[in-house]
Amino acid sequence: MIQPAKPDLVTVNIDGREIAVPKGTNVIEAARLLNVDVPHYCYHPKLTIVGNCRMCLIEMGTPAVDPATKTPLLDPATGKQKINWIPRPQIGCGTNVSPGLHIRTQSPLVKDCREGVMEFLLINHPLDCPICDQAGECKLQEQATGYGRGYSRFVEQKNVKPKRTQLGPRVTLDDERCILCSRCIRFSKEIAKDDVLGFIDRGSHSTLTCHPGKKLENNYSLNTVDICPVGALTSTDFRFKMRVWFLKQTNSIDTESSVGTNTVVWSREGQIYRITPRQNDEVNDTWMADSGRELYKQARAADRLTAIMADGEPSGLDIAVNLAGELLKSSAGTVAIVGSGRSSVEEQFLTKQLAAALKAPAYLVSRVGAGDKILVSADKNPNVRGALVTGLIKSLPSAQLADLATQIEAGKIKTVVSVGEDLDAAGLTAAQLGKISIVYLGTHANATSAAAKIVLPTLMVFEKSGTLVNQQFRLQKFAKAVPAPAGATDDLAVLAKLIAAVGGPAQAPDLAAVWKTLAAEVPALGTMTFASLPDTGLLLDATPWAALPFPEGETMHYKPNAPTTATTLT
Repeated sequence: MIQPAKPDLVTVNIDGREIAVPKGTNVIEAARLLNVDVPHYCYHPKLTIVGNCRMCLIEMGTPAVDPATKTPLLDPATGKQKINWIPRPQIGCGTNVSPGLHIRTQSPLVKDCREGVMEFLLINHPLDCPICDQAGECKLQEQATGYGRGYSRFVEQKNVKPKRTQLGPRVTLDDERCILCSRCIRFSKEIAKDDVLGFIDRGSHSTLTCHPGKKLENNYSLNTVDICPVGALTSTDFRFKMRVWFLKQTNSIDTESSVGTNTVVWSREGQIYRITPRQNDEVNDTWMADSGRELYKQARAADRLTAIMADGEPSGLDIAVNLAGELLKSSAGTVAIVGSGRSSVEEQFLTKQLAAALKAPAYLVSRVGAGDKILVSADKNPNVRGALVTGLIKSLPSAQLADLATQIEAGKIKTVVSVGEDLDAAGLTAAQLGKISIVYLGTHANATSAAAKIVLPTLMVFEKSGTLVNQQFRLQKFAKAVPAPAGATDDLAVLAKLIAAVGGPAQAPDLAAVWKTLAAEVPALGTMTFASLPDTGLLLDATPWAALPFPEGETMHYKPNAPTTATTLT
């Protein structure tokens, strides 16, 4: 039995099935909620409607009423209200639902229209699928197979367009593949706020290009590659490197700022080939900054730490940890801990446990720069809020360790444990580094690792699992994508061993066990487990820290679109 629609819902009929959807819902999205595919190219749910590809043609009709009395007109054959079908097909992307709207997506007319549109789109498209970077994720391939005629009637010579055109430093255009959907043009204008792309010439000679004197070089240019439905726009970095069907996909988080953009890491046989955005309508929609896509290159950088060192000599992990433990215990009362806003929630919690075991003060280093008011925030640390939630710090950190420097100069601090922070970059001088013994946990060589007595190589975000708290105080998880290089050890394992070495409580070095302790000791996380966290994250109560002076411009000005919801009628 059909239930009456809620006041904010309208009932529509799609291929004989009724569904209640919110007012203003696009026909393509309404059909998607019934698992009905309306093929399209130019339409994108986060961009304006242009209706220029015509692939989404449908039949549309409305209930018939008497023009004078407005009473329903019944079909004598069925006894049901008659439907007035529009004689010509309509574009689904440019149509929003209205009460009683009827839609056909599988009729002979619709099928013939789709085949005709596909035929036109393929007239000048090159037959280079075997060498195209888009192969395996190409909508033109998919829809030519699903909705095309299966054969070509075209016998004329194809119009050849420019290839390997550099639109900017990161995007390469093969224009002969372009189907003029204009997604890239609209994205640049509407989302990136950089109106740089457009079409020139007419008909089959139309070509995508940059406006005179401009380049596609904004920090969001590679999103045009993501949304290009064909192989026209390609990533210069990823171009011809790997077939996408060989790659493993792993959910991760962009760690370049506190926005917490959701990402997918694409890897094969332990090597990362690219990073792309993952849809989370509450955080980043379907976009990400270009700068975050290049972070994977640091995993194989020449300065990556892979050798455990003790007193300048290679060492084993247990030996180095025991030496560090002896050093820290012998320095009791003169030890300081420098944590990191780049560490995960779990690592920050164990850092706090280490500081408690040593009765040592804990510091954090801030990184503040210019936010772009889209998806890169002023706070360049991805997890300062995690340090607040776990209690590692009580207030916002400073960029310079001025207090620690004063304590070192006064002789009150003689040993420092640095968890991923370069003390030199944080304001300590070479002379001050020379006055203290340093235990360094980190991923890359720097002035601190060079001066450290004990060096314990740890993992990058791609090589481990954990959680981060973004600027919304949203707890989000990331997963291990690739193995760590030989010689590097999981941060949780190193911290757990250090806590035990200084006489602190035993800590199991795995996520599930750490989360049991987290839930017991951190009230904000008391009802959670790592396994139960949804992929879109979970908002925490930020009330205790609402008055803190977070960096100016920290709040993300880009407002993600709300997801569409609907109720199926039975």
